[in-house]
Amino acid sequence: MTISFKSESRKARRGRRAELHRAEKLAPETARWHRTAATERTTQAPSRFGWLIPGGGAMRLLESHPEFRGPTVQVAGLFPWSAGGSLPMVGAVLGHHLAERGVVCGDPVSWFVSGLINNPSCFVLGRPGVGKSSLVVRLLVQLYLRGIVPLVLGDVKGEYAELIRRLGGQVLTPGVKHVNPLDRGPLALKLDELPKELRERAVADLEARRKNVLIGLCELVLREELKAHERNVLAAAPALWEEMHPKQTPVIPDLLDLVRSRPALLAQVVNDRGDEQRYKDRCERVIDALIALSGAGEFGDLFARQTTEPMDMHRPACFDMSSVFEREVRLQGALQLVCWSYGSSQVAAAKYLADAKKAPRRTYFMVMDELWRPLQSAPFMVDRVDELTRLNRTLNLGQALATHTMDDLKLGSEEATAKAWGFVSRSEMVFLGGLAPSEMGNLRTVFALSNREETMLTDWSVKGEVNPETGQHDPPPGRGKFLLKVGKAIGTPFRVNLTALEASVHDTNEAWEDTRSSMAGSHRIAGGSRAGVSSPVTEVA
Repeated sequence: MTISFKSESRKARRGRRAELHRAEKLAPETARWHRTAATERTTQAPSRFGWLIPGGGAMRLLESHPEFRGPTVQVAGLFPWSAGGSLPMVGAVLGHHLAERGVVCGDPVSWFVSGLINNPSCFVLGRPGVGKSSLVVRLLVQLYLRGIVPLVLGDVKGEYAELIRRLGGQVLTPGVKHVNPLDRGPLALKLDELPKELRERAVADLEARRKNVLIGLCELVLREELKAHERNVLAAAPALWEEMHPKQTPVIPDLLDLVRSRPALLAQVVNDRGDEQRYKDRCERVIDALIALSGAGEFGDLFARQTTEPMDMHRPACFDMSSVFEREVRLQGALQLVCWSYGSSQVAAAKYLADAKKAPRRTYFMVMDELWRPLQSAPFMVDRVDELTRLNRTLNLGQALATHTMDDLKLGSEEATAKAWGFVSRSEMVFLGGLAPSEMGNLRTVFALSNREETMLTDWSVKGEVNPETGQHDPPPGRGKFLLKVGKAIGTPFRVNLTALEASVHDTNEAWEDTRSSMAGSHRIAGGSRAGVSSPVTEVA
């Protein structure tokens, strides 16, 4: 509810009477003019800009009246100086409206539950430095306070790890420890406890996720897509191994041994026609990929062992990947894919156990940041990410995808680019930060951006200028500013202001703190030349 106060003071009426009295003491011509103007002001109604007569004091710029927001229970007694607020007070408190005095609220989970959107997903776009991760931090904290379990399944820079620790969550370090891409989690040991129909659905879901990540890893190693019979081998091998070893979880070297042994099922899958040499030829690339993933390839034994530290389904979790060298884009992309699949498999396990009354039902919110890394690691990785995000729709899971610009989603072919752009168009909520005109891709058509909205996003993409007093860059004008778009409706601009607690656990430039302090000290010394410390240029002269 928005309230405006507007009243006419007694001081204004006394001022008019005093003006009439002063007019009597002036010269006849001047007095007549003042009496006429004052009389007209007392008999005519003013416009919204004041009295439009000589001496009326009309204003061209009017200051807005103070506005306050509150629930109807609190402001009911202020009638008639109240008006209904236009912004829905549903979901996480995001920040202050940039054009109005209201507060912008919203998140994909709350809006989905309230029926405002049809899919609990959002996409965050913005240039580096505009505050994408700050917005994600705000969403994570606000949803956690509402009982939603936050999951950051691929923290490439380690910028969410401290937040998850403060929330009492679990921080895992893939890259230092191992993650088994074939691990189905705790549900694998409890499948027999599920009803038959639910068990069949759970097995199909977990097998689809495991097949997706295994095919993705093999394609990354081979740097090309697999053929149909090769994908069929990778789809059948894990289940066949588990039939031969009940109650156990395979690792990739186990699959390598199984494929090499030429079991009857795999021979039938590859259609070797009873010819052992044909079987070897048809499985050659699969064996090469599994050898590379078993410790002899560029990824080492990272995916060749059992999961070192299992993920707890009932706590916030973060996969801190900051130990992986940033230039190893392919390794980071592979690790992100495995962590996303592993984490969503745990969420799937929690859902099926809750359906069977074996565990409490929980809602999760998963963050998939730095989306460009797996997509840029190989052109065909878009299919793996696309399949993974589609599988998540059936779970009690909200998700946020984030990357820098639409240029990050431009891949090697038009077909792959269309699939990547589909991640944005399928998201019900889109948060747009500063973007240059060339970085907007198809946003204009998909979300019907107006000229004013485009100008706003472009202005936010400008870099900050150097402060001559401190020698440091001022913050960019668009830092913390976002435009919330839901479909083709008019966007809602707002600014995110982190609280002191949120800022203390989130500093994306923490590694530069020592350098920043050192350079600030050097500038102060250089600035002291006016107090007797000569600059190098002065000394040379």
